[in-house]
Amino acid sequence: MLAVNLVRYKRKNMLRNFILAALACGSLMSMSAQSTELNELNPGDKAPSADLKMTNIDGQDWSLVDLAGENGVLVMFSCNTCPFVVGREGKSEGWEGRYNDVATLARENGIGSVLVNSNEAKRKGDDSLEEMKLHALEAGYIMPYVVDVNHKLADAFGARTTPHVYLFDKDFRLVYKGAIDDNVNAASEVEETYLKDAIQRMAEGKKVKPAVTKAIGCSIKRVG
Repeated sequence: MLAVNLVRYKRKNMLRNFILAALACGSLMSMSAQSTELNELNPGDKAPSADLKMTNIDGQDWSLVDLAGENGVLVMFSCNTCPFVVGREGKSEGWEGRYNDVATLARENGIGSVLVNSNEAKRKGDDSLEEMKLHALEAGYIMPYVVDVNHKLADAFGARTTPHVYLFDKDFRLVYKGAIDDNVNAASEVEETYLKDAIQRMAEGKKVKPAVTKAIGCSIKRVG
């Protein structure tokens, strides 16, 4: 009984931290009116706008076709300030510190990866290209970090949150979408490594299970 109560307490505390982080970054996407206006990509769907050119922090323009490896491409929608990405001091690590690990695993399995910033409503502020350059340097990103002008790619994908991840196979078919893992607060407390498992299973030619998990984070800041 003590063990059960401890698990319940940890889950309740994690949910509380999720909500506090969401309030800090503006909104929890599942509560956003935008969520009903977006198309959804389902497992098996072809990656839309795969040839859309987006500017990387080094000034080069890349598309998903350009960045894909021989076995596929991993797309992670992100930003510079969301607590679910960068964390909250004393409260949560955020998921950003795990980006390089999943990108490294992807590369080892012939999968390209890219971070996409679609926060057009904050493009003149925290999510400008210059701020993206500074943030990428500070975070030590090992993958391209590109600007999705007018959130075209995010809209095509139906991406809702930062972060929101999409894994495509060599034919640009979606095999997994959702969260990186089940614990934004601490990597040491993760029990379900959804994205890493999806990468491994796809590389081994196995069916990805689960193929969809709930993406939790700040809403992508759209305009219009």
